[in-house]
Amino acid sequence: MIKQRIPILVILVVMIAFIGFVNPFSQKGAKTVKNIFAVEIDENIIYHDIQKEFDITIDSFYVVTGKVKRNQNLALILNETGLDRDIANQATLNSSSVFDIGNIRLGNQYKLYYSKDKDSLLRYFVYQHSPTEYLKIDLNGAPIAIRGEKPIQNVLRTCSGEVSSSLWNTMVENNIDPVMAIRLSEIYAWTVDFFGLDRGDRFKVIFEMQYVDSIPVGIGRIYAASFIHKGEELMAYEYTQDGEVSYYDQYGKSLRRQLLKAPLRFSRISSGFSKSRMHPILKIVRPHSGVDYVAPTGTPVYTVGDGVVVEKGYSKSAGNYVKVKHNSVYTTGYNHFSKFASGIQVGTKVKQGQVIGYVGKTGYATGPHLDYRVWMNGHLINPLKIKAPPIEPIKEQNIQDFQAVVDSLNSSLKAII
Repeated sequence: MIKQRIPILVILVVMIAFIGFVNPFSQKGAKTVKNIFAVEIDENIIYHDIQKEFDITIDSFYVVTGKVKRNQNLALILNETGLDRDIANQATLNSSSVFDIGNIRLGNQYKLYYSKDKDSLLRYFVYQHSPTEYLKIDLNGAPIAIRGEKPIQNVLRTCSGEVSSSLWNTMVENNIDPVMAIRLSEIYAWTVDFFGLDRGDRFKVIFEMQYVDSIPVGIGRIYAASFIHKGEELMAYEYTQDGEVSYYDQYGKSLRRQLLKAPLRFSRISSGFSKSRMHPILKIVRPHSGVDYVAPTGTPVYTVGDGVVVEKGYSKSAGNYVKVKHNSVYTTGYNHFSKFASGIQVGTKVKQGQVIGYVGKTGYATGPHLDYRVWMNGHLINPLKIKAPPIEPIKEQNIQDFQAVVDSLNSSLKAII
């Protein structure tokens, strides 16, 4: 029986060998012979064990991380890596055409990617300018500089809180990005005095949180907010009208006013408007016709409305000062600047929120602060009691669409605890 099987086995082996050497594409119309022992590779599968950053497969390199030191520039950093000086100079020159290399920031991170072969050559250099923006230099041949941007993922989020001390501290206490305090102060700048918040004031916000590489990097759009201040609920809804994004209340009235409530973002009031105040330096009782905001030297001061600079100068009492005429009714004054903002001259047109100077203690001042004053029809008035009219509300043709937006957002706001 065994002897009879041997010829059959030989024949089978020869046939398999012959088939193995046949090119399946050698004959027209022939089908591909599938190797059942081979592993099929689906090219659509993303293999997560291959790690990439800045479009560089980092598993293939030794990665060295550094930070920009004082007085370092791009050329100096590249030269310190051991890179050939001519190549480093060419890389610097090429980079200047796609990136402002003079704007490299102290303390920012950069990465060096060295090959894992015996020569261990520098193949890539990446400088991280911001969470999204970076400069990448490919050194695999002639230096190629690329200005790249990481994609931002916007995720819808909500937050809420109750004011305990300052709005900034409240954000920190509730594990909310403190920048939210600034954003809300900008939205409600014309309707809420953020220097006069009460304990127990509450807020709710619907917003976008921005992520890069799964790391939160900032706050994007704010779609809606509710702010309860002094027992009154103030609503804010984002809406685009005539191509301009702004915020409106539930009735379609703009939250933007002709004058900001305060000329700087965060500070405290040390002295209010008064007809009789003991002057801290002169030691005499006399009127104080403005509001003093205590803030560190160098804090930016903003003009509270569009207007024209009508006075700029220095006086013994006011120190460095600026006056801005907004219209036929209102003029505002800003005293004790440490310095003026660039370009501020008599006759300069300024826009609401534009920096016009910086807090200081020039003139009669015991410490750094801003003395802010407002004239209405030529008479000094209390800046904290101004009620300026709003700008254009939602137009009639947009009311229905705006109301649909409001209804949708209100449902989400009510769901926030």
